[in-house]
Amino acid sequence: MSPADPPIAIAAVDAPLRKKPSSYPEPFASLMAGRQKRPLGDLFGLRNFGVNLTILEPGAVSALRHAHSLQDEFIFVLEGEPLLVTDAGETPLGPGMCAGFPAGNGDAHHLLNRTAHRVVYLEVGDRTKGDTAAYPDDDIQAVMGPLGTWIFTHKDGRPY
Repeated sequence: MSPADPPIAIAAVDAPLRKKPSSYPEPFASLMAGRQKRPLGDLFGLRNFGVNLTILEPGAVSALRHAHSLQDEFIFVLEGEPLLVTDAGETPLGPGMCAGFPAGNGDAHHLLNRTAHRVVYLEVGDRTKGDTAAYPDDDIQAVMGPLGTWIFTHKDGRPY
């Protein structure tokens, strides 16, 4: 199956795993152990937004806590009980619950799986060019590069 010949429909769990488990540089990439992403939108040739089926094994984290300048994000929990961590604190989530993060509001967020069971959720985000991501808890920042990939630097601008 090629991008020019997308499927009509698939079982989401049969979608291939993301080729690179994390786009973060080290030492942050290793922190994403236990997270699996299946990029669903890419299979269908979607260009304006992305959709991932994401699994967090016990103890795993969705991402570094972050906020986007231009991209909206949305999550919908299918299975398990993740903990949503935002600037407001910790919010327990469960199946059927959802949360959204408007671009530019500065509310840094991520999910943690502190349970003994896996968490499965859908994440949806747009692909606005020129986006930046701020990481208040870590010495890292990101800018969406011209080829649609993230460019990571230290907060003082030094490259990783």
